[in-house]
Amino acid sequence: MNTPSAKRILGRPRWMRAAGIAIGVLFLFWILLGIYWSRPPQAFWVNEYIEDGRHVVGYSTTDTLIRVSEALLDKPGGYLTNDKLPPGLWLDNIPSWEFGVLQQVRDLARVIRNDYSRSQSQSSEDVDIAEAEPNFFFDNNSWILPTTESRYRDAIEGFAKYRDRLASGTQPEAQFYARADNLREWLAQVEKRLGSMSRRLGNSVAEDVINEELAGDPSAAAAQPQRDTVDVRTPWLQLDNVFFEARGTAWALLHFFRAVEFDFADVLDDKNATASVRQIIRELEASLDPLRSPVILNGGGFGLTANHSLVMANYLARANAAVINLRELLDQG
Repeated sequence: MNTPSAKRILGRPRWMRAAGIAIGVLFLFWILLGIYWSRPPQAFWVNEYIEDGRHVVGYSTTDTLIRVSEALLDKPGGYLTNDKLPPGLWLDNIPSWEFGVLQQVRDLARVIRNDYSRSQSQSSEDVDIAEAEPNFFFDNNSWILPTTESRYRDAIEGFAKYRDRLASGTQPEAQFYARADNLREWLAQVEKRLGSMSRRLGNSVAEDVINEELAGDPSAAAAQPQRDTVDVRTPWLQLDNVFFEARGTAWALLHFFRAVEFDFADVLDDKNATASVRQIIRELEASLDPLRSPVILNGGGFGLTANHSLVMANYLARANAAVINLRELLDQG
């Protein structure tokens, strides 16, 4: 009998199938879009000269800081750390990559404010940098009132003003001092970041380590009791996050060291340290080779499968060793 009730019963599966197909298509779109958004931007060439062909000390470093920061915000998908909607909501590799880049941007921005742009400790700060630099330290996960992106763009705008004043050649208050002691200040930050990152990557296979926090000082003491061993094993679900944070760190540092090669060329030549910078750049480039696996593998050290974290740790540890060597060369008279 073809009653209204029977029609509703017969029509309901058709409506549900249509809804199921629509939901499936939507999820497929999100997955494909997420894959596209999960591709970090390619490395770019650093500008040695300004548009009219002049070489201005400090232009490469400041311009590179701006371009790296813009890539953080304008890459495919934009800035994803504070996304609250799919597919950005469930993507965690690129937010980890973004944090690695952001850490290096913050370190360099602070060194430019405190060292590169000042002749000595008691000299005045550059106005544009003093206003812009704190914006890079705004909460990296704020999505409303104000958004993280808006504060970071304010920082970029301030550093762009400083860069343009440097390039103009008519504003003597805009300065960049490419000295060995200033470069050492930034390298000290890089050394700590790379050392910490290498250790965290190595913890993909380590169960625990000997507690060395008070080693080397017989009179050292701590506020709390110290254990003989410390559990450092990286949780399985965090392996890919640490790996991509390391990739972001290496990506940003690659550009910053290319800029150092231009702005500090005279200092490096005087210390015969250009080769050390080139070796750092080579190690960072190697650490950014394309990833051929769809997942981050965590095989044993001598097992059948790769351990991507240990491979990354190897490159960063070698880069860090070159950074330490570079700092020693710059310390020499």
